[in-house]
Amino acid sequence: MRMKTVYLDNNATTQVAPEVLEAMMPFLTDRYGNPSSMHSFGGDCMRDVALAREKLATLLGASPSEIVFTSGGTESDNTAIVSALTTMPERREIVTTRVEHPAVLNLCKHLARDKGYTVRWLSVDKYGLLDMSEVRRKITDQTAIVSVMWANNETGVIFPVEEIATLASEHGAFMHTDAVQAVGKIPINLAKTPIHFLSLSGHKLHGVKGIGALYVKKGSRFSPFVIGGHQEHNRRGGTENVPGIVSLGRAAELAAENFEEETTRVRTLRDRLQEGLLKVVPQSQVNGHTEKRLPNTLNIGFEYVEGEAILMRMDDKGIAASSGSACTSGSLEPSHVLRAMGVPFTSVHGSIRFSLSRYNTEEEIEYVLREVPQIIAFLRTLSPFGRDNLSAACTTN
Repeated sequence: MRMKTVYLDNNATTQVAPEVLEAMMPFLTDRYGNPSSMHSFGGDCMRDVALAREKLATLLGASPSEIVFTSGGTESDNTAIVSALTTMPERREIVTTRVEHPAVLNLCKHLARDKGYTVRWLSVDKYGLLDMSEVRRKITDQTAIVSVMWANNETGVIFPVEEIATLASEHGAFMHTDAVQAVGKIPINLAKTPIHFLSLSGHKLHGVKGIGALYVKKGSRFSPFVIGGHQEHNRRGGTENVPGIVSLGRAAELAAENFEEETTRVRTLRDRLQEGLLKVVPQSQVNGHTEKRLPNTLNIGFEYVEGEAILMRMDDKGIAASSGSACTSGSLEPSHVLRAMGVPFTSVHGSIRFSLSRYNTEEEIEYVLREVPQIIAFLRTLSPFGRDNLSAACTTN
């Protein structure tokens, strides 16, 4: 029997927490003042913005004055990188990885192609991990900024950004990390790191879409990306998105309260899903390091079957997952992350990302474990290549 939708695509976006919706609703109805207005109606909203800033800063181990509210992760990423290049015009090099989110990846390609910057690309191994010796070689005194995501959105693999930040600082370069997937899932204390910029997005931690933030370390040189009024202490022009900011503050508060569940119960559900699929589905494997990754993320490759067909069949059964970044899901090209890892062509097209949240249940995982193996088995019967290889494997065994 089909269940209600089993949502396992939380790295794309998350369910808005009921508490978040409750917190923001007054600012969509009665409390609609402009925080920049001189009257008390606007001033009250400004106090709520300040409170949300404090809540987010607490989650990050930062000071409220270091938080700049933005429209989301993409704007935050662009702001950090362009600011570094603007404030250090004598430096023309960027260091980043080949597995970044398109918000960083495509900006760096644009800067190299159209603006003449040099991008030094960092490779990953078959587990999705960086070679720190390569990182050390590629950061030089000509590097303006190093941008390395804290956790990969497709595999969940966690990078040693604090260690990389130390290397960047030794060369006088800025350090930026896209932490959109990491915030609320792993411990972060920015007061104890040399990281200059950190990007995050509200809808990845049970807030709403259209709101994010950029951490700017106190004392860092900074150039605004969005030019306008005096909002955000002259660091980001435009009337504040008060409902969104309040929602992000409440989401950050809930993330702190639910951190232990995120790292224990959710991890247990993820591991149950992984164990069950690998046990029942032959010729399947985890993409990415199985330990150094987020507690909610499982990327698994099913050989000799197309990911698009898997997702469509899963959708028919009420199971929502993805084949990679939501920002590139409309492309028929295989994941740039998996290609960078050297995942074999026989499974790169059949790789599915399952990403869980605290709202998932044991019952949902058991349902997925009943349905997905049947889907894979059926789709393989439609592929002569799949039938031949599976038959050979069975004969060998």
